[in-house]
Amino acid sequence: MSKKPASAKIRPQRPPVGEVLIWHLAWSLGVVAGGLVIALSGLTSAAIGALLLALIPPIAAQVLLKFDGEQARTLLLGLWSLCVAAACALAGGIGGPLSPWLLAPLGVAGVVGRAKMLAKGAAFSLTSVAGVFLMQAFGLVGPPIEGLLKAGLSALALLTTALGLAAGLILARRAGSEDSEARAALDAQPNLIVVTDQEGRALSTYGPAPQGVDVARLKEGLDRAGREADRPEINKAVAAVVAGEAAVAAFISAGDEARKIALDLRRLDDRRLIAVLRDTTAARDREQALENAASEAESLAAGRSRFLASMSHELRTPLNAIMGFSDVMRQKMFGELPGKYVEYADLIHESGSHLLDLINDVLDMSKIEAQRYELAVEAMDAREPVQAALRIVRIQADEASVHLRANLPSKPIDIDADRRAIKQMVLNLVSNAVKFTPADGSVTVSLSARGKELELVVADTGVGISEEDLKRIGRPYEQAGNADRKAQGTGLGLSLVRALAELHGGEMGIESRLGAGTAVTVRMPVVHEGGASENVVAFKPPR
Repeated sequence: MSKKPASAKIRPQRPPVGEVLIWHLAWSLGVVAGGLVIALSGLTSAAIGALLLALIPPIAAQVLLKFDGEQARTLLLGLWSLCVAAACALAGGIGGPLSPWLLAPLGVAGVVGRAKMLAKGAAFSLTSVAGVFLMQAFGLVGPPIEGLLKAGLSALALLTTALGLAAGLILARRAGSEDSEARAALDAQPNLIVVTDQEGRALSTYGPAPQGVDVARLKEGLDRAGREADRPEINKAVAAVVAGEAAVAAFISAGDEARKIALDLRRLDDRRLIAVLRDTTAARDREQALENAASEAESLAAGRSRFLASMSHELRTPLNAIMGFSDVMRQKMFGELPGKYVEYADLIHESGSHLLDLINDVLDMSKIEAQRYELAVEAMDAREPVQAALRIVRIQADEASVHLRANLPSKPIDIDADRRAIKQMVLNLVSNAVKFTPADGSVTVSLSARGKELELVVADTGVGISEEDLKRIGRPYEQAGNADRKAQGTGLGLSLVRALAELHGGEMGIESRLGAGTAVTVRMPVVHEGGASENVVAFKPPR
């Protein structure tokens, strides 16, 4: 059994009940205060009756407006029209001092319904005038009021009517501006919104129509939006909403059979219906275009990575040759060289080594991005690749006058991992740490096992990383610091460590503060059960 949806609470633009009641309270206070002042000149029974009649609508408003519906507000306008006509008749008719009150329904309309009820207010005011004329014609009006009492009542009527009309017209004008803004907002949204009667005939429309839908024909019924074959389905949805059930429908556009339209229907609280027509074909086309663009971008990136990965041999081979020949020259294997040539050989070897490191990083990252990097998993003691990496990087630390320390367990940590990947992670992390640690600073490497997780921590006392840079680093080609620091590498060191850790099912984390050093932690679930030792000893890499 389908649950009946609650009717939508969309109402015509009108002020809140509290605002209307305040207006009525102000009117009542004005009438009472004016009556007390006029009483000094002596009130007649007719004048007292007229003033009491003027207080009936504001009092009744406290009850009627609890319903806060258009019918209640219309009933309130009718009560105002009746009471001011009777008050005017008691005070002498059209020529009497309370004649201005005949315009009160117009001001009240502006207050209770703003611009949408001004026409009703004008009609009720004209009805009041006609009623007084008829009563006067049949001799049903009271005797004329003269003297100071007439002047007082005239002043009271003019003042209250003028203020009431002003308030009503100001609110109506403000509402007109708000309605224009609301209309502009509704017209700017991407779907067609149609307000209809219970037969499905369009009363008003907002927003652009789907391709092939003739808005003018919707005045005959919502079913005119679809093909002849789809019209029974649309009318069935309209009938379901009128009965209080949920209703949606899908159909082919009447003017363009390539467009499929989705229809959502709901009932408003004033027995009208609201329909939203969406072009699902256009939405699907946009989604497909976005998917194609994303797929093309991914394909281009993957192609670039595959190209670089396949160029590994072609790029590394000539560099290895350059470094080999320059090393032969440095060691003077075929005899002495002039001093300047020895210096050049050193520079060639140093530059080649640096370039080879950069190319290796780029190629490794390209292999990972192209999903062509394969781990050579083997059983080993985790300390071995860490110690091998520390022996290599020891020279770099000594040249930079940075103290390199290692805290490794005294017993083996048995793991299943890629030996080369573990070594490369340590090399990248320690090289980075040494590079950004000033002379006499320190870099500490710690290795431990926590359950099944191998934990590698590289901490330094270097320059640290700002919060802004910390959000970016770890992604390929992202670097921290100023231009001088960025010129020292490709920005791939940390991203390679993260990628290699993730290939092992682990993760990398960074903690840093500008000027206070950095600590990078790598955790990977590669430890054999029972293959860890908590005993830690200091390991000093050999010179």
